[in-house]
Amino acid sequence: MAYIINKYNGSQLVTVEDGTVDNTTEIKLIGKNFAGYGEQQNENFLFLLENFQGTIAPTKAITGQLWYDATAERLKVYDGTNFKTTAGAEVSETQPVGFAEGDLWWNSVTNQLYGKNSNNEWNLIGPQATAAQVTEMKTIKLKDSSNVDRNVIAAYADDFIVEIISEAEFTVNVSQPDLGDEWSSSDWTTIKAGHTLRAVDVSGKSNTDSRGNVNYYWGTSSAALKLTDGTNTYGPSDFLRSGDLPNPFPQIYFGDDGFTVGDDTDLTVKIGDDDETPRIQMHRDKIRFTGSEDTKGWTITDLDIYPNDTTATIGNTVPLNNIYATTFTGTATQANTLEVAGNYRSASTSASNNSIAARDSSGNLTANIFTGTATQARYADLAEKYTTAEELIPGTVVCVCAHEGYEVEAASMGCIAIGVVSTDPAIMMNSEAEGQYIGLKGRVPVRITGPVKKGQAVYVHDNGCANTAINGGSLVGVALETNSDEAEKLVECVLKV
Repeated sequence: MAYIINKYNGSQLVTVEDGTVDNTTEIKLIGKNFAGYGEQQNENFLFLLENFQGTIAPTKAITGQLWYDATAERLKVYDGTNFKTTAGAEVSETQPVGFAEGDLWWNSVTNQLYGKNSNNEWNLIGPQATAAQVTEMKTIKLKDSSNVDRNVIAAYADDFIVEIISEAEFTVNVSQPDLGDEWSSSDWTTIKAGHTLRAVDVSGKSNTDSRGNVNYYWGTSSAALKLTDGTNTYGPSDFLRSGDLPNPFPQIYFGDDGFTVGDDTDLTVKIGDDDETPRIQMHRDKIRFTGSEDTKGWTITDLDIYPNDTTATIGNTVPLNNIYATTFTGTATQANTLEVAGNYRSASTSASNNSIAARDSSGNLTANIFTGTATQARYADLAEKYTTAEELIPGTVVCVCAHEGYEVEAASMGCIAIGVVSTDPAIMMNSEAEGQYIGLKGRVPVRITGPVKKGQAVYVHDNGCANTAINGGSLVGVALETNSDEAEKLVECVLKV
């Protein structure tokens, strides 16, 4: 009679027939009257004793089954989906799945501990920085000069302490045996009550630390006990407040005798003999206004004002309104107008009357008429405007039109070619007339059907195209390039019309 095997909760797992062994689970279930069951029965006990120890998880696990993971050296229990660590944290390189709220996971790549929250998310517990470096706020003990432990909070950034928060002020002991490379005795002398930055001396000034940095609080402070210029620190007694001076502030009052600069009274600022006129008096032949170098700047004498250096500038990015002089000697980099035959003319990028031609943003010059000889041209052909019944595409061979309303049309067999619709003419004749520019001389792209070789003559063919076949057509030009394409294309030619 077969055995019916039930789970602890009463549900049926499997039926084992007489004289057979069932392998549904990792434990072999032995049927009635199976011969030689002793070995398998003993292995079952052994598997249970060692909790199925191995590097690979049991493949036929059932809920509640234990397995000792020999790789992780952890005892794990099967929850129906995954094996979960029974004690401590799950250790893996990637986030484990199937875990419940409160479970822990140790990321073996970043060496960080995570906990599962009620939203099924992994929250970082610590440390804050990944890999070997620590970036976090951490409670540590510092020994003071009396070798007494002081509890403080240290701000770590990449394994180095950059700030210490303390409840009381104390002098730091040079020796800190509980700390490693993150501590540098040269950077810490006195810890103040509150926040103390790395390499701040007893006066409160930030200095260069052992790593070559100067640490500050960056931002705007609404109040401070002292101010620093980077070298010295200054407290309230080093400054004059507005209430300490006559109103309005700031003002400094001198008597009519004014003040004198220089051992030999080189410069005197005072009130003149009429008791009301201010006077700046030079007791030598000149006064100089200079910067950090005495050889530069400006000099004022009784008659002249001149710079001490040829690179001096009058004004700055904000231009002066007007400077008047009979003659300016030198080079002007800017001017509103230039004198031309007694008249002052300004520059223009358009063809304006009585103006000086100037290049536009593309470097082009515009004028109504250029008088003179051109030694170069940007484009390659000479073209003239002729009227057409419709807009002809570039490269179209044209002949004289029989229609009285237009002058040229697309050439066809039997007509005499007079030119080709130009793309970019070098010389444009009758530019103010209506019509299209027709290239008469030079090199232009020509619509050609059939293959053509460089140096071959091309003749009027049909529908404004040319071809190497004569067929009684008039000569259009000579090909300047080879093209084996049978279809219509543009081939650059030198015109021979």
